[in-house]
Amino acid sequence: MRVMLMAKDKEGALDVRKANREAHLAYLKETGVVEQGGPLLDEAGEWAGSLLILDVEDLAAAKAWAENDPYAKAGLFAEVHISAWNRVLG
Repeated sequence: MRVMLMAKDKEGALDVRKANREAHLAYLKETGVVEQGGPLLDEAGEWAGSLLILDVEDLAAAKAWAENDPYAKAGLFAEVHISAWNRVLG
């Protein structure tokens, strides 16, 4: 099933994001469940969160995947929203 994961960074956490970016990108590649993804940007064009489309077994698998993301383990996110998603275009 496809799942949308949207996470917003904690205020002032850009250094946490930068420090953990390499590990985060490696996790995305190693796990093989990310179909699309990229950072959310604030009004100044700075990284402010993440938007990912995952292909996983179920919502429980998506939640487990999200909890093991190096960004999550580093405490980067203020909030994370996970929802089933149905691709219509693209």
